[in-house]
Amino acid sequence: MSAPDKNDRTKEIGSMPDKLPVKSLPVLNDDDDRLESGMTTKGRRRSKTMSRREMLREQRRMMTRGEVLESIDVDRPKSRIQCKDGPRPCLYVSCKHNLYLDVNMVTGSIKFNFPDKDIWELKETCALDVAERGGITLEEVGEILNLTRERVRQLEMSALDKIRLAGEDVGLGAFEGWDPDRSDPGE
Repeated sequence: MSAPDKNDRTKEIGSMPDKLPVKSLPVLNDDDDRLESGMTTKGRRRSKTMSRREMLREQRRMMTRGEVLESIDVDRPKSRIQCKDGPRPCLYVSCKHNLYLDVNMVTGSIKFNFPDKDIWELKETCALDVAERGGITLEEVGEILNLTRERVRQLEMSALDKIRLAGEDVGLGAFEGWDPDRSDPGE
């Protein structure tokens, strides 16, 4: 049997040029766990966003079932010094530095970064703890934030652009290329 002609393969694919390599996609069977809603092909569960409307609906359902949400009055840490040596994992999910969930102040929606885990199952729960440790790789940031390495890189580039623009607005362009380790500032 002779090898198939390259032109025959192009005809099968359609009008795709023959110079582009064709990659096959992974085949997912019906019994594959990755077909479950919200799962990525790497086995992580995607973050889940809950809108203000969804939260109100859920609250109404709970009230009709007779479940009452209690408001717990707890003295939360008000500064980093108070929480630095506190218990870990940090259970104060309402803190803006907690990695378990994010609150969008404009829409009022909540994004659960790890919908398949409880807070005590996370390796890291405080962004300030991670920052104090020092530099980490994009893969480590992605694992902590439940994002892909590429998405972390995109966010990093966007943040650097914003910092650069903000620096230009306040006249920090004169410091570009400045090396704080040089002994003579006039060099």
